[in-house]
Amino acid sequence: MFLDECHLLHGDLTGYIWGQSERRIEVPITNKKDRQTYFGALNYESKQFHVQSYPSGDGKSTVKFIKHLQNKYKKRKIILIVEGASYHKHGEFRDFLSSVNSDKEPSYWSITCILFAPNSPQQNPVEDIWLQAKNFLRKYWYLCRSFKIVKFLFEFFTKEHKFDFPKIRQYTYTEKII
Repeated sequence: MFLDECHLLHGDLTGYIWGQSERRIEVPITNKKDRQTYFGALNYESKQFHVQSYPSGDGKSTVKFIKHLQNKYKKRKIILIVEGASYHKHGEFRDFLSSVNSDKEPSYWSITCILFAPNSPQQNPVEDIWLQAKNFLRKYWYLCRSFKIVKFLFEFFTKEHKFDFPKIRQYTYTEKII
């Protein structure tokens, strides 16, 4: 699974449009301090996308999300391809991986993490899903009268949706170590 976090902000929809009078029209979003963090995981095989909201992007939320994935994929080995955020490499998340995998050999780990190259968000297909979701919100900006509606539409677009686009297919899966 490809994993990533997204921070949905009030400003994701704030912008302008051109009216018939060639005059700039502001499109405001109220309560500019609103923010929601989402964790998303794209299943490489099924193209199923799993998304959950959390208060922040940190080790604690990462662990909660991984537990959510473990619950969805009971008794299956999970391979996560993640970005190099510090909370993916240290602290609570690392402690969680150590406890889950205990003293097992790497081939028997129940959760394995692989890091994308540093500073390469373009490698992660989940980034494209976040972009599609935000473009969906921008397309339907006129429905977004509150941040509650913004979050509803974002979740409507992403939750348990199947995504399939060229970037996903650039990766190959093999059972054997090459």
